[in-house]
Amino acid sequence: MKKLVPIVLLVALVLMLGFLSGQHRKTWDLTQNGRLSLSGATRQVLEAMKGPVKITSYASAHDPKYGDVRQIVSDFLVPYKRIKPDIELSFIDPVEQPKLAEQAGVQVDGEMIVEYGGRSEHVRTLNEEAVANLLTRLSRSENRLVMGLSGHGERKLDGAANFDLGDFGSRLAKNGFRIDSLNLALAQGIPQNMNLLVITTPQVDLFPGEEKRIEDYVEKGGSLLWLVDQDDGRGEPLHGLQPLADRLGLDLTPGTVVDPAAAKLNAPTSWALGTLYGRHPITRNFNLITVFPFARRIGVKEGSGWHVTPLVEVAPQGWISTSGRHDGGPFTVAVSMERTVREKDQRIVVVGTGEFLANAFVGNGGNMDFGVNLVNWLAGDERLISIQPRPTFDASMLLSKNVAAAMAIGLLFGLPIAFVGIAAFIGWRRR
Repeated sequence: MKKLVPIVLLVALVLMLGFLSGQHRKTWDLTQNGRLSLSGATRQVLEAMKGPVKITSYASAHDPKYGDVRQIVSDFLVPYKRIKPDIELSFIDPVEQPKLAEQAGVQVDGEMIVEYGGRSEHVRTLNEEAVANLLTRLSRSENRLVMGLSGHGERKLDGAANFDLGDFGSRLAKNGFRIDSLNLALAQGIPQNMNLLVITTPQVDLFPGEEKRIEDYVEKGGSLLWLVDQDDGRGEPLHGLQPLADRLGLDLTPGTVVDPAAAKLNAPTSWALGTLYGRHPITRNFNLITVFPFARRIGVKEGSGWHVTPLVEVAPQGWISTSGRHDGGPFTVAVSMERTVREKDQRIVVVGTGEFLANAFVGNGGNMDFGVNLVNWLAGDERLISIQPRPTFDASMLLSKNVAAAMAIGLLFGLPIAFVGIAAFIGWRRR
């Protein structure tokens, strides 16, 4: 009887472990860059969504190229359902029910229609960035209106020129923002439903009445993103916006920030590299290098009445290039400004260059993600931060001809000889 006790205990332990494994699941992602798990940004979006998410996938079970597309979709959504268990997934076979697929506007096998909060969107690409951006858009209670000041040669949020911000504007549109331009010479006034005004450096002077409208907008608590480019050397540097700068208490140092560290990356020293970030919701968990070409230092005078946070500091070993003036770094090139107006939080961000979001430079480093984070915070949606795609590390191994030949000789002759030698040695020892 005593001999049976250990066996009974062992069986009970195995059964208990089996029961616990069915109740509690724990997984680990051991891939090099965690590509099989979701990023922290995607997790935040999922955790912020209240209520079920319904997903209908138009996927076939026997695709001639990919096989069981339904299984591919199901496997892709596993980490999402692990964070948000109330994701409801259903399938419709577009081959067996082509009319339903046509009525739904389905274009590719595996396409998903995601429904949440009475709104729906299609997703045709199975990757984290596409799905997370879609969930971000559906999470917004309404499309936020972002307007760029126009009529004076400013950078356009929908422009295609290198100077413009079209790529950035397209990204904002994908994230659920409505993009439009605002010409104060033609408009009756600043729209009341506008959530954010974007000002880039004008090329000609604003009329006094236009500048006054902008000042009134800021005075009443409006959100503002101001990209202040370097002085163009043609007289009035801000082209009529100096009163706004004075009202905000800005200290705009002339001259371009020179960053010697950029040369180590084979970039011009006029490209200041952002690696030092202040503690702020915009920069929370943000660890990408940003590039600020032809940047100027941004400061805010004491006693301005604003709570100021330096967002980005650059060029710790750099200086400001002006006629006869060299200052030691680091230099602040982006600041956030907050205050309370009429029991409402007012948010403003001033950046010392518009180039970092221009089409020519927005693809460098984390510029796009940082810009989206700026707009999310300014629009009051700091919980919906930009999804930073994980880099895919190169898993291939390139060998020279000599190394490849040596490995081939070793495999063909070296290993057999080694095995024969080991066998002979073992036989000799036994004898």
